Amino acid sequence: MAAGYLDILRARHAARLLAGTLVGRLPNGTAHIAIVLFTRAEGGSYTLAGALAAAYGLATAVGQPLLGRAVDLHGQPRVQFPAAVVSALGMSLLAVTGLSSLPLAYLAVIVAGVATPPLEGGLRALWPSVLKGEGQVHRAYAMDAVAQEIMFTVGPLLVTLLVSLWSPAAALLVINAIGVLGALSVVLSEPSRTWRSAPREAHWLGALRSPGLLALLGAFFFVGLALGSITVAGVAYADDHGRESVYGWLMAALGLGALIGGLAYGARQWAGAPERRLRFIVGLLALGYLPLTLTPSVPVMTALAALAGVFLAPAIACSFIVVDRHAPRGTVTEAFSWLVTTFGVGAAVGTAVAGPAVELGSTAWSFAVAGAGGVAALVVLLSTGRVLAAPSRTPAVVTGSENDRNGAVEPGFSSGHKA
Repeated sequence: MAAGYLDILRARHAARLLAGTLVGRLPNGTAHIAIVLFTRAEGGSYTLAGALAAAYGLATAVGQPLLGRAVDLHGQPRVQFPAAVVSALGMSLLAVTGLSSLPLAYLAVIVAGVATPPLEGGLRALWPSVLKGEGQVHRAYAMDAVAQEIMFTVGPLLVTLLVSLWSPAAALLVINAIGVLGALSVVLSEPSRTWRSAPREAHWLGALRSPGLLALLGAFFFVGLALGSITVAGVAYADDHGRESVYGWLMAALGLGALIGGLAYGARQWAGAPERRLRFIVGLLALGYLPLTLTPSVPVMTALAALAGVFLAPAIACSFIVVDRHAPRGTVTEAFSWLVTTFGVGAAVGTAVAGPAVELGSTAWSFAVAGAGGVAALVVLLSTGRVLAAPSRTPAVVTGSENDRNGAVEPGFSSGHKA
């Protein structure tokens, strides 16, 4: 297992691109907790903190596909680095001006969110030009999903450390300065500078003109909803047991499960249509969420949380392959950015729904939202099977200097294979 991942990291530029992307995404991965801590330190209410964090999240959802399309049209350096600088300036404005003017505070987080660079989609656009063969590209997708889990675990810890050592304002400034350096490292690399998207057909819908991509986005809206609801349900469960540390254990178990699942999924090559495999994985994901409604003792619940997380990273990694197969030619960065956006919007909706579920019913009801989200995602994939079985084009791994990201293919597919 480890040898395959080491082979990827030994490839020229691979470690730099992965590390630079993770560092560059640090502001986005920690923004919500940083905004909440800053708002509370400035004397703002939890309601205001939540509203500012929500404004940032919605702005990011709007900006990602727009900037992704700009990357496909104009290349990575012209979009990624300027966007990272503007986003950092937005957060810096919030850190410097505080809450003295609420309209200005909202403007600051909205600018920061809209300008968040689409580094996540950009990295996936670069893998085929950096790695050799379809097997390595496939494994890189899994490694990418695993790295996200690490980033979302380490990032909040770094924010809390900076807050304890300096202040919430300093945490905002430092995290975003680090993010700019990460983006700079990526765009100065040779693969980023030379990458060009394939020629695209002019269409105002861009990547969204693909029925298969729309089906996938619909499914992952509900996957995001499930994950978002668990974050609230976990807090309610911890409150029921009178210990805040319980929430940390549940989230750590969920992340550990995803880490194990992602590593195991990427350790082998998979034959067969990824669309069919995705349905199977999402089915297991939904099945893993349902037992959480039992809300058993803390040790058992922690084990169930770890089990529930096992199939998350594989589902995300497999979705990357499906996105590549269904994204219209020349829209790959935009397509991946839509996946990020849809997942994020779903998570926000799940967070909003799980709260009332606790208040109107019980903690078990809030976990039931997660189970319902997983089932709904599976239903979408099953009901759109015909659409997903007809990719808009035949993928093929890029081996030349064209650097067309739309060439990635998963093991088990040849140039003439139809799902």
